[in-house]
Amino acid sequence: MSQRLRGFRLRLAALLHPRRQQREYAEELAFHQHLLRQRLQREGITPVDLDPATRRTFGNPSRLHEQLSELRQFSRFENILRDSGYATRVLRKSPGFTLTAILTIALGIGASTAIFSLINALLLRSLPVPDAHQLVVFDYHEDNDAHGGFCAPLFRHLESDHPAFSDVFGASGTQLQIGGGGSTLVNSVLVSGQYFRALQTPPLLGRYLTPADDRPGAPSGLPAVISERYWREVLHRDPHVIGSKLLANRIPFSIVGVMPEGFMGTDPTEHRQIFIPLAAEPLIDAPYNNIAGGYHSWWLTTMGRRKPGITLEQANASLASVTRSVLSGKDDDADGAADWLKDARTQHFRYNAESGSSGYTYLRQLYRQPLQAVFALCCGMLLLACLNLASLLFARAATRQHELATRLAVGASRRRLVQQLLIESLLLAFAGSAAGLVAAPFIARSLAVLLLGGRDPSIYLDTSIDWRVLAAAAGACVLATLIIGMVPALHATGRSLSSQLKASPLSRADLRTGLLPRLLLSTQIALALVLVIGAGLISSSLVRMYRTGPGFDPHNINLVSVRLTKQPLEDEPLVRLYRSLQDRIAALPGVHAASIFSTIPYSGSTMTNEYSMPSGRITPQLYTNWIAPQYFQTMRIPLLAGRDFAWSDTLSTGSKIILSRSAAAAIFPHQIAVGQHIGSGKDSLEVIGIVGDVKYSDIRKPAPPEGYLAITQNERDKKPSYVFVVRLEGPAAPFASAVHAILVRDVPDIPAPIFDTLGAYLDHSLSAQRMMAMLSVFFAVSALLVTAIGLYGTLAYRTARRTSEIGIRMALGAQRTQVVSLVFRQNVAVTLIGALAGLGAAMLAARALASFLYGTSTHDPLVLALSTLLLAAVASVASLLPAIRAARINPLTAIRTE
Repeated sequence: MSQRLRGFRLRLAALLHPRRQQREYAEELAFHQHLLRQRLQREGITPVDLDPATRRTFGNPSRLHEQLSELRQFSRFENILRDSGYATRVLRKSPGFTLTAILTIALGIGASTAIFSLINALLLRSLPVPDAHQLVVFDYHEDNDAHGGFCAPLFRHLESDHPAFSDVFGASGTQLQIGGGGSTLVNSVLVSGQYFRALQTPPLLGRYLTPADDRPGAPSGLPAVISERYWREVLHRDPHVIGSKLLANRIPFSIVGVMPEGFMGTDPTEHRQIFIPLAAEPLIDAPYNNIAGGYHSWWLTTMGRRKPGITLEQANASLASVTRSVLSGKDDDADGAADWLKDARTQHFRYNAESGSSGYTYLRQLYRQPLQAVFALCCGMLLLACLNLASLLFARAATRQHELATRLAVGASRRRLVQQLLIESLLLAFAGSAAGLVAAPFIARSLAVLLLGGRDPSIYLDTSIDWRVLAAAAGACVLATLIIGMVPALHATGRSLSSQLKASPLSRADLRTGLLPRLLLSTQIALALVLVIGAGLISSSLVRMYRTGPGFDPHNINLVSVRLTKQPLEDEPLVRLYRSLQDRIAALPGVHAASIFSTIPYSGSTMTNEYSMPSGRITPQLYTNWIAPQYFQTMRIPLLAGRDFAWSDTLSTGSKIILSRSAAAAIFPHQIAVGQHIGSGKDSLEVIGIVGDVKYSDIRKPAPPEGYLAITQNERDKKPSYVFVVRLEGPAAPFASAVHAILVRDVPDIPAPIFDTLGAYLDHSLSAQRMMAMLSVFFAVSALLVTAIGLYGTLAYRTARRTSEIGIRMALGAQRTQVVSLVFRQNVAVTLIGALAGLGAAMLAARALASFLYGTSTHDPLVLALSTLLLAAVASVASLLPAIRAARINPLTAIRTE
């Protein structure tokens, strides 16, 4: 053991101090030569023969020096260092190829790493809490359809009966109006009593909320916990923050704790700054009350922590008993329980738990499949880039056959040559990966902005690079190295030594007999065609979505959202305020029309109602929207029959409703709907108009049946908050300033209005499709560019190696057109084979895109034809350029190259 350690120390010293070791070797050899010379002299060797005798006996000092150096080397490591230095010099001599290779790999690895960063942020990254793997997200299934939001009764039942869980908690995001002036909205969350205990994160200051705080009329009053960010940015790290008062929605809360930096709660995309007890919901949402809404209000995200040793399968098995307990409840009418229990038993209701280590966000459900599809495109792009470089290395290997053969002849092993060629590939892959990693965070942040739409600054995706992203990039780098270098290296060193040495430049350059290089090029073309066809299908689908139209004209529509729940007016005085505000906004410069509505299309918020017929039949679920007069004119929704609402349509004149065309056809088939009546509870609503259909939630689906109600007849909400919809011609900034001035003068104690555009909501609803279309087009263009570079580079190398052959042909009378045809034909067969294979592969792969397409067949002949023609055109241009260059060769100059 000590001998091995001594040997290791000597090798390490030689590696770290090579010059000193070489000097010591020389001194040691000189010392031994001197001793040998003295011994020979004592043995009687004459002075004339002493030097020759010393050299004969001692041997070659240079060879001994080398042998001594080899004894004290990490031979494999130092060979790698030598090969790395040689590979660096070789690549430096070909700056064009090296730069192209690095940029190509950077494109593939940078894009795939950026997409993986998004997937990591949404799907993989664990919450920064202890033992996050023990967290679960609850949902419930009805006839195998999963639903996420819970109502208060179901949540409280699960909270009190959870045998496999140590804690069960609920949460619901909200915005709190902070301060007496009401000018600030803060992103906050309502949490149940076991929320912080389940997340096991101790507070930075004070305490967190407990089950005792989550009870109406709790003796501790109304406590609140704030984030470290809120404490730092808003309260300026007030040392006396614990016990201070916080006025939220005009309700006083007492700050009892500050959570540490980095604590994000259970939604990784939200920056929640204030945490308040769930029991306070009726106070902060007044006049609304989701808790009292019972089974009619589904609003809570529910999670839990498994007990130690309990697996997810065991937890789900225990939930079966909880499900039976729920379904065995009494059929009373409290909170709508009777109707819900009847439906739940019919639809096979059951609780379910899934892993909650990464928390819960609605964005996960929205973007899971699109991101996975885009990641597949990225991997295809990376593979294409590697195949492109591999084909270029095949062509470059032709110019190095004689070099490799000579090195084999003087004693180099095939393993050593393969190692040296692989190191060249590794340097390219490493440099490309480094460049890709530098660009990946910027690409990921840009994609995150595209996904989120930039409308809500409180939503955030942490796309920073962590160990998973680094591992993915390292894996891509290793894969790229193997694909780029291994096959060309084995192919280049696989021929016999004698055949390589005997081969002439012509035979070495003629790669037409090589099946593997042609197969590589064909695969590259096929893969490029798959990416181009996929981009064509996705882009065509997106264009059809926009052309379908939502049923209204979203252009130049501006939205002004106001929150009037905490001002003193209600009922008719509040309606008069809305009318006054609408009239004043409509009179502003550049405003063509203005109105009011309650539900913004494509906002993710909808309201549905069922109505009864005089015959007792129940109408289909109608999408319901409260609107003011001039709404249809402002939105440019056609009025097909009847009339619009008027400000004189009050409760005293009888309840009115306007139906969409599909609703009228469903409720009153083969009848004139105007003048008919439908029931809503004890009220009867007269149909006064029919309008065109509107798609409010999903542009890809048929327009649902809709019913429009007048805000002048809204007796359900005493203090409703509506949205002003304005058709504006001209700049938005002066308009926003004018509206803000109007609101400040008339209702100064409300939060600042939120300005937006209807087009932004429509674009945001299609953000996943737009992201897929944009990235697929980007990858398709990149694939065409990479394919063109690969074909051009490969053919250019072949043509350069056949210079003498082409010169001989031209000297014997070959025409330039014949030379062009000769060179061009080499890639025609490769392109045709690759295109046919790509068409077949694309038709199979397109099935995976079927769920993302709208109005577009996976075998759309126009897309297939145009994609194939585009790739053929790119391949033709890439092949013609070297062919034309070859035709310009001077025959005499070409012959001399032999």
